[in-house]
Amino acid sequence: MIKRIEKTEAEWLAELGPERYKILRQCSTEPPFTGKYWNHKEKGSYHCAGCGAVLFTSDTKYDSGSGWPSFFAAVDKKSIRELPDTSYGMYRTEIKCAACDGHLGHVFTDGPKPTGLRYCVNSASIEFRPAP
Repeated sequence: MIKRIEKTEAEWLAELGPERYKILRQCSTEPPFTGKYWNHKEKGSYHCAGCGAVLFTSDTKYDSGSGWPSFFAAVDKKSIRELPDTSYGMYRTEIKCAACDGHLGHVFTDGPKPTGLRYCVNSASIEFRPAP
């Protein structure tokens, strides 16, 4: 069971700052090839920038060519909520942190084996922690 984290929007803004707030709480997207993790190669884990929940590991990160950090699997499927997103005249699957409901990005079915998934994530939505 995922423990839900709830805060007021004022608390989120104060804690996250304007850039992260816009992405995590208002479902914005950073431009491709601009986030600090799109070309990141260190070994470790990627955690939700809103609540610290572990979401992905470097073992599942790959270069999708999209300009955003991409992963072919989540650490635990239960840590991510999937929602239909029909904004901008497209049909996509939005991904959010299951604990704090922070917007992470989208998941697509054009990823590599073994899952065929591409979790396309905003760098501002995650924080990297190096492996010990």
